[in-house]
Amino acid sequence: MYALIVPASTPFVLLATVLGLSWWEDHILPTPPTEPDKAPAEAPFTPAGPAQLSELLSVDAALTRSVAGR
Repeated sequence: MYALIVPASTPFVLLATVLGLSWWEDHILPTPPTEPDKAPAEAPFTPAGPAQLSELLSVDAALTRSVAGR
């Protein structure tokens, strides 16, 4: 009989563990400050625009020509 109880209760034990950790994270752990103490020293990273798009198009056109030439 005990051999049936352990496998049947495993999902409930895992669910209780996850819910307990979630509650612990929400109520016990300290929350980060909502506003930073000072502004960042560096400017934020701005990604480069689509400058490499022309390179990709030329490679794509070259591949298309080589496939069409078969």
